[in-house]
Amino acid sequence: MKILHTSDWHIGRTFHGHSTLEHLRVVFAAMVAEVRERGIDVVVVAGDIFDSSMPSADAFAVLSGALRDLRGAGAQVVMTSGNHDSATRLGFQSEWATLSGIHIITRPDQHLEPVLIDDEYGPVAFYGIPYLEPSMYRTRHPEQDLRTHEQVLGFVMDQVRSDVAAREVRSVVLSHCFASGVAASTEATDVERDITSGGLNLVPAAVFDGPDYVALGHIHGRAVLSERVRYSGAPLHYSFGEADKPRGGWIVELDAGGVDTVEWLDLPVPRRLTILTGDLDELVSAERYGDLESDWVAAVLTDLVRPMDAMRRLQDRFPFAAMLEYRPSVVAQAGSATYRERVEKKTDDQIVAGFLELVRNGVGPTDFEKALINDVIAEQAARETSV
Repeated sequence: MKILHTSDWHIGRTFHGHSTLEHLRVVFAAMVAEVRERGIDVVVVAGDIFDSSMPSADAFAVLSGALRDLRGAGAQVVMTSGNHDSATRLGFQSEWATLSGIHIITRPDQHLEPVLIDDEYGPVAFYGIPYLEPSMYRTRHPEQDLRTHEQVLGFVMDQVRSDVAAREVRSVVLSHCFASGVAASTEATDVERDITSGGLNLVPAAVFDGPDYVALGHIHGRAVLSERVRYSGAPLHYSFGEADKPRGGWIVELDAGGVDTVEWLDLPVPRRLTILTGDLDELVSAERYGDLESDWVAAVLTDLVRPMDAMRRLQDRFPFAAMLEYRPSVVAQAGSATYRERVEKKTDDQIVAGFLELVRNGVGPTDFEKALINDVIAEQAARETSV
């Protein structure tokens, strides 16, 4: 059996105000082509199908199209809800979807009803664990101490292991959580809503001991916690902090004894993310940036003085410039002099010049500004004289 492990589709999310639906369609089309070409039997999606608990009609249309095409390419689909999803909305009519090979797992104790899919060696049991908020889940099992995600998932996984032993089958678990042991480079970015407050919701990888493979979701970069416990990451880049992370999924092949091979599958990046650093004049004129003009661009400006109208100038060259940060290459020291000391025995034009130096990183007025300042001071002096 060949399984494609994906997660965190976040259908409906915007990127700095831009819709990502068309980009997701590109990725899903490539995914469908790979499923057909490689003979993938099952596609699993470990949570955060939508980005919002109230997805738009367009977001539902993208999901429906992706599921229809994946099923048409020959794969069954097993997916669970994540912390961004509304379990009720995502799970609506899931009973009927199951009849067509689309298995949507959103109910809190639905892991007790594994999805059984056969291959030449017999059944494989897929245990979907939707995102379980401890404060809500523990009301279903008041006899248990379920205050943290570790406790909740430990309790659930004990049930899963018992069921696997009773059935004597190969098993795959889907879970949406923040597992400890993830490398710093793959930890949650700014777009991943915090489910780790105070460390209470970190889940040790050992909680998932037992199954042949564990498909995790929530972290947007791929990560390998062990040979059989992995994150696939998201299909798109959803922040510039993810720019260096590949996009794709894991192809997991099971034989009679469990996991045989695991291979990374790259999926297309419809628009690259690029971070540029330099003076504004250089960024908008240098020829070496010519092949980046269709990228999402975040610019770090190193000009000594914050440039005027910087984003408009950037977007004239880079239409998809989305983020701007000012980080001057040299930072002038303001000194410890008081305001009174700075203006004492200074002329009006010197006071204005000193103020500009203070607020413009040590850069005083230009020749044009000096002339303008002198004209304004002279005009004011003339008014005062005529009164």
